[in-house]
Order: sequence, then structure tokens, then C-alpha cells
Amino acid sequence: MGAGWILGARSCWAGALLVTVTVLRTHLPARLPPPENFLYQEKWDCYLPTGTGGVRFVWRGIYAGSNHHFRQRPGVFEAERSWGARHRRWNKDPTSWRRSAAVDTFCRHNYGRSSLSASTGEVERGGRVRGPKVKVSPTKSGSPPHPHLLVCSVTGFYPSGIEIKWLKNGQEQTAGVVSTELLQNGDWTFQILVMLEMSPRRGDVYTCQVEHISLQGPLTVHWEAQSDSARSKMLTGVGGFMLGLIFLAPGLLIYLKNKKGERSFPRGGGSREEAGGSETPKQGRPEDSKGLG
Repeated sequence: MGAGWILGARSCWAGALLVTVTVLRTHLPARLPPPENFLYQEKWDCYLPTGTGGVRFVWRGIYAGSNHHFRQRPGVFEAERSWGARHRRWNKDPTSWRRSAAVDTFCRHNYGRSSLSASTGEVERGGRVRGPKVKVSPTKSGSPPHPHLLVCSVTGFYPSGIEIKWLKNGQEQTAGVVSTELLQNGDWTFQILVMLEMSPRRGDVYTCQVEHISLQGPLTVHWEAQSDSARSKMLTGVGGFMLGLIFLAPGLLIYLKNKKGERSFPRGGGSREEAGGSETPKQGRPEDSKGLG
């Protein structure tokens, strides 16, 4: 009994000592300064490559100085420093693969929650996109080296991200390219002008190439240089056609007026009274008068 009681007492003291040490240990870290890298950050990024119409999702987790990535492609966790065992466990975890669906549940869902409504004037960012309208027109620049200027007008597009290039005979031109600032229209769409200084020669083909998220592929508008003689011949032909219309119009009007006047009178040699609709009494034949007598 005594031994048993003594052992029990020792057990009680040992248990009390263990509880005390445990309680002290739980309070000790609170008195120490926090570690240098204690902040955990998480970023969800959605990338929309211009002109492809696709969406790419990237998850980033940063903790203790280590940067972890999860990309939609190839769909596995990566890190700047090797966390081999942990990454293998994460990549095998079925719940981790839910991040692969984040391109739909997070990116496309939030991007498609709202759209731009030009009819009501509401700003509904995201969702629906607006394709650009492209027009190329020549003008005079006034500078001696390049007296001519091609203006590529790109209007009515949304969102604002856009890429515009000038090509000459299929080759991209970088020298002599000037662009205005991106301007916002009243309906929340955008417009921009990109100009190219040039010295055109006959047969040169200039192309304004536009890439935007609303397009399945690059949109191109061509402009072909013409010689002065060809341009003058075209203007002469247009002028002759217009003069012909001017001289033809009065003759056509006179002809139609005369045609209408002929229809107002009956054809044939009838008298004016017959034309007016009056009738004259017919005289009886001699046989009828004899019968009456």
C-alpha cells in the first residue's frame, strides 16, 4: 500500500511537472520576437494573350522566403527552391487539381460577370469585347524627306489592349511610325491613330495590321501606291463621267415631260367635242322614214 501510494504520489508529481512544463512551453514562443519571414502571400493571376482568345491561370504562394507556383499548364506545383516531398504530395492530392479548373471558375467567371453596353451607356467591365474598325487614308506630311503620310485609324475597340503594325510589301516598318495617345470615346470604347511617313513608289503595298483580343487573327487593311499618270487617268475618267451625267440629265427631263404630254390627249382624228365626251344625234336612214309614213 505504502509503496503503491508513494508511486502514485510520484506519478501525480510527475504529471503536475509535465503539465507545468507544457504550459510554460506554450507561453515561451510568445515572448520571443517573430521570425524574419513569417508572412504568407497568395496571388491569383489570369493572363489573356492578345489575339489568341485564350486564358492562362497562375497561382503563387509565398511563405518563408520560398515562392511556389501552380500553372494551368503543365498543371503541377513548382517552386524556386526544391520542396520535393511536399510538392509530390500536393501534386497527388485530388483537391489540389481543383486549381486546374480555376481558369473557368475564377478567370472566365469573373471576366464574364459584366460586359460593355454601348446602348445604355453602362460601364460593365469585362465580358463582351468590341472589335476595332480600321481605315487607311493617305495625306500630305509636309516634311521634305517623306512628303506623304499614311494614317491608320483604329476606332471602336474594347478593351484597350491593342497592337498595331505597319508593313511595306510584307516587311514590318519601324522607322517613321508615329502614334497618338489612346483616346477613350463616350461609349467607353477606344480609338488611336498610327501614322507612317513614306515615299511611295508604283507597286508598293502598305498594310496596317491590327491585333486585338476580339479578333480570331490579325486584321489587315492594304493600300497600294499608284503612279501620277494612273492617278490622273482615273481622275479624268471620273470627271468625264460626271460631265456626261450633267448634260444627260436635262435631255432626259425634257423627254419625260413630252412623253407625259402625249398621254394626256387621245390618239386619232376625233373632234374636240368627241374628245370632251358629247354625243351628236344620229340621222335616220331613208328606209326608216318611209316606213313611218
